[in-house]
Amino acid sequence: MTFQKVTHVIFDMDGLLIESESVYNKIICEIAADYGKVYDLKTKLKILGTPEPDTARIAIEEMNLPLTCEEFLKIYRKRVDEELTNPVLMPGAKKLVEHLHKHKIPIAVATSSAEDSMKIKTQNHKELFSLFHHIICGSTDPEVKHGKPAPDIFLVCASKFPDKPDPSLCLVLEDAPNGVKGARAAGMQAVLVPNEDVSEELRKPANLVLKSLLDFKPELFGLPPFNDSD
Repeated sequence: MTFQKVTHVIFDMDGLLIESESVYNKIICEIAADYGKVYDLKTKLKILGTPEPDTARIAIEEMNLPLTCEEFLKIYRKRVDEELTNPVLMPGAKKLVEHLHKHKIPIAVATSSAEDSMKIKTQNHKELFSLFHHIICGSTDPEVKHGKPAPDIFLVCASKFPDKPDPSLCLVLEDAPNGVKGARAAGMQAVLVPNEDVSEELRKPANLVLKSLLDFKPELFGLPPFNDSD
């Protein structure tokens, strides 16, 4: 299996760098249950990786919830802010980010989260997140017109690097099929680190599928390899 050499790496955040997806699932399950509805796997996979307005719209439509998007998001954001003040880092995240930074590989984050939510979730990991050149928050960034699976967030993210790399020189690391679709639509290669619920069919658009970031080999994409001291 051969891949194109890249010069820049773009990370998703939720479910890839921090363990937050289980909390999102719990919150949406609870909102659904409040109205006698069930948050099933089909709906979950449609929502995974989407910006907050799309999360609300899909949840309401798929589960026929008697809420407006604004009402849903008010409940959702309040619970997210309460429950996601200190998420743990995903396995391999710290090691990979620090490795790429040490070797001066330009790195950034493209998250569907809103900026205030991102700040709450990363407040206890400021040192790690300070290593990224920039963080694009899809739910609040005015330049991101359409959320994942549209390519917008990745193209905006690439444009914020000082040297404005061609999309083909950017590698995206994602946990959500919607994110992989967006990255591929942007002309970028994508590595998927999915939840076990993600079907084989939804994994297909990814250039590479891994169980964990611990399994990522940077040299496959022309990046500096880990050495024994890492």
